[in-house]
Amino acid sequence: MKHKKRIAAMTAAALTLAAAQAFAAPVNQMANHETAVGANTKGAYVEHKVTGKATVGYEYMDRDEYQNQDAVYLQYDLIGSEVKGIGGYRWNLPGDKHNAYIGAAVSTPKVFGFEAYASYIAGKDFNETQVGLNKNIIANIDANINYHNFKPDEGHHEDGIGVGLSVKF
Repeated sequence: MKHKKRIAAMTAAALTLAAAQAFAAPVNQMANHETAVGANTKGAYVEHKVTGKATVGYEYMDRDEYQNQDAVYLQYDLIGSEVKGIGGYRWNLPGDKHNAYIGAAVSTPKVFGFEAYASYIAGKDFNETQVGLNKNIIANIDANINYHNFKPDEGHHEDGIGVGLSVKF
């Protein structure tokens, strides 16, 4: 019976993943030297916790109206691993712009495998907000659901619900 439930949950996650509207890398709590890789139909990311407090990452985002965007970032744990400062650089913003950005993220401790989070980043030509929920589904695999709002200074903003999967190792 457990096997059938896992298959049903994975099938539902895959179907939801295929219907996702928007996606940004979720806020992860990771151990020192742990790596997380995640994807859905609108993007992908990889990040690695290089020290007890610093995480470096790369993110690819498939935007509806604009070029695909790439970003590199650093997250730094300010208070435990629940409050993070964020700094990064993003390419291919609307109008062929490239921006450095800063921001912050907060997350809750895990309770029954669930972890809620919110993040906000802003650069010269855009800002972006995300709120979401990570759920550990099997060993080192997490499912993520989030609301994502991307607001460039030029063009239309993009928002929606996103779903993804992450593997940590």
